[in-house]
Amino acid sequence: MFRFVHAADLHLDSPLRGLAERVDGNVEVLRGAARRALERLVDLCVAEQVDFLVLAGDIYDGDWPDYQTGLFFVRQMARLDQAGIPVFLIRGNHDAASQITRQLTLPRNVIEFPVDRPKTVVLEQTGVAVHGQSFEVRDVRTNLAAAYPAPVAGLFNIGILHTGLEGAEGHERYAPCRVQDLMAKGYDYWALGHVHQRQVVHERPWIVYPGNIQGRHVRETGDKGCYLVTVEAGAVHLAYHSLDVVRWRVVEVDLSGAQEPEDVGVQIRAAAVRQVAEDGGMPLALRLVLTGATPLHAHLLDDAARWRAEAIAALESVPGQIWLEKLVVQTTPPVSIVDQEARSHAWRVLEESLTAALQDDIFLEGCLNEITRTQQKSLSAYLNRPDALRVQTVEDVRALAREAQQLLESWLRGEVAGS
Repeated sequence: MFRFVHAADLHLDSPLRGLAERVDGNVEVLRGAARRALERLVDLCVAEQVDFLVLAGDIYDGDWPDYQTGLFFVRQMARLDQAGIPVFLIRGNHDAASQITRQLTLPRNVIEFPVDRPKTVVLEQTGVAVHGQSFEVRDVRTNLAAAYPAPVAGLFNIGILHTGLEGAEGHERYAPCRVQDLMAKGYDYWALGHVHQRQVVHERPWIVYPGNIQGRHVRETGDKGCYLVTVEAGAVHLAYHSLDVVRWRVVEVDLSGAQEPEDVGVQIRAAAVRQVAEDGGMPLALRLVLTGATPLHAHLLDDAARWRAEAIAALESVPGQIWLEKLVVQTTPPVSIVDQEARSHAWRVLEESLTAALQDDIFLEGCLNEITRTQQKSLSAYLNRPDALRVQTVEDVRALAREAQQLLESWLRGEVAGS
């Protein structure tokens, strides 16, 4: 049996973006979040006495402003060296060889894979072969995995790769490859990096993204951390461990029925208390989205600065550290009784007209002729598509009219957007 930790995308010293509106002046938690997450990663490796650590790229967030970023990483790797834990790392798009101009000698326990070719490192005592290649430049558009060597027979083979795979939503397609390409290599475990949302892409062979260890902005919400991987008798078990220090969340605040300005703060506080409890009291960076039909709708839109300050004031009374990233107003005005009556009357009139039209074949034939002429004039390119909507018979027109009838009814009753 052996165990290792798989982590990626440390992005050391990356700023937490979007936190200009702070609840208090304690900015050290924010500035040091990525460093503290790395310390927690090293703490986990030492406490669990793992056999090695795998870091699948983007250790740094880009070129260092000074040597302090590199020195911090060296100190953390030295802690693992003292504990007898090897580290296997590759460079990704953010810390490619061309991106990092300063260099520091890493401790002897750190094995950094080359940029010009894949390399294999064998741990004889553990029975593991580790294969990997770093990025030489940021924009690697070739399939690096294609050149990775064949698995070493009789050993547990791990491939380390920084890649967007093909079709990873929201990520550049660096070192693109298909899941089938990785499976065909015959490795037991692919330790991937680059995608910041953790996911097990495939099992047996295992193809895994651990996500990043610390969210950096509101698009990286939720729990962030790494995987502790246990291999025993050929079976692989993954255990997820949280490492993040500040957690990003998008929290919806329902203001349905809120009548007075103070109701806004009450609902914000209640929503924040629920989120703090869900996340175990850890520091949170929140985007608050105000929703629901309320008579305060116009007021919320009129004075953005006032309501942002009101939101911060409400968060002040919630125990713990909470920062407001942004306040988003998505409320709607309430529908009055007069509006409801007008809509009901309009629907009755419209329903009578549509019902009569659906029974009038002459009218529908006229509609079909108009639609046919329009299609012939301007929609020839569209109609060549396999998903094109084709209206060719009176029954096609009747079906479209019924769909329109249902949509209009929903709109007039306030059940769909636009109401």
